[in-house]
Amino acid sequence: MDKVRVGIVGSKFAADFHCDSYSRNGKVEIAAVAAIDNLPEISSKWGIPKTYEDYDEMMAKEELDLISVCVPNFLHHDVVVAAAKHKLDVITEKPMATSVADCREMVTVCEEAGVKLFYAEDWVLMPALCRALEIVENGGIGDILYLKAREIHNGSHSPFAKKLNTCGGGSLIHLAMHPIGWVIYAMGEDNPVVEVTAKTSGGLGRNYVHKEFEGEDWAVGIMKFKDGRHALIEGNYICVGGMDDMVEIYGSEGRMIIDMTFSSPIKCYSRGGIDYAIEKTDFTHGWTKPAADEFYNLGYVHELGYFVDCVLNDERPKFGVDGPTGVMCMQVVEAMYRSAKEGKSVAVEC
Repeated sequence: MDKVRVGIVGSKFAADFHCDSYSRNGKVEIAAVAAIDNLPEISSKWGIPKTYEDYDEMMAKEELDLISVCVPNFLHHDVVVAAAKHKLDVITEKPMATSVADCREMVTVCEEAGVKLFYAEDWVLMPALCRALEIVENGGIGDILYLKAREIHNGSHSPFAKKLNTCGGGSLIHLAMHPIGWVIYAMGEDNPVVEVTAKTSGGLGRNYVHKEFEGEDWAVGIMKFKDGRHALIEGNYICVGGMDDMVEIYGSEGRMIIDMTFSSPIKCYSRGGIDYAIEKTDFTHGWTKPAADEFYNLGYVHELGYFVDCVLNDERPKFGVDGPTGVMCMQVVEAMYRSAKEGKSVAVEC
């Protein structure tokens, strides 16, 4: 196999950054895309030769090696199952699905079909966070004692993110899933989450800002690990000023603060505004810190490049970006929702 032939399922935001990452990779050919809308726009932008309105038809007719699942959360399960039926390796965006049961079934059907299931947690392969863990591994700040991680912004424009039956929840599942996945990876495969405690705004009229969102617009959670250490995670839709992704690592001999979205080396002052600064900014006039290469810095290029190499070399994905990790993340989220509802800590069996 000289090149990995990819089929994209979906045509909006996630599909666009998948296409951007693949377009930088000489080992990839984006062969086809399937979606219910936006097909002329995405196919023209990225030079995709074949378009389909039905992803099952695309998988049956095209000679593909890998499927990128870039549709709303509630559809991840069905597309992964279809890819397994067609014996195709498959990448699913986060969250893996909207329930633990669906996640487990996705892992099972892929294992039975002998195909690779990749869980697209870009934080695991984000350059800044990879370097931070290298510093930890080299003893730079001693042993990790405690972690804090957040993803916050002013709210999704997707109608699917506003409904419980299509998103699976609110800002906890939609944003805090990144911090949850990375913290699980950073703490190690042999050190699972054993207990969580969480609070959420509650959804609809109980939300702080987004009264029309069925899911919560604010959530925090504490994760307790097998070895007794803890991590604090946050995901909310009430932060203005652009997407704010931050990790803090507290060590026995030092600490690190990793600012993933506001750390651009560019400082720009514009009276009239510039074309783009960072994701979720309301305006770009005055002083801004425009991202130099947002998709690269957020890890998408490295993540998808890693998955492509796994397909070419017939290697299974590592912990942190494999199907079982996606299941663990969803177990933690479901336990956090239960904790918030019941007002007490909840045990987790990952």
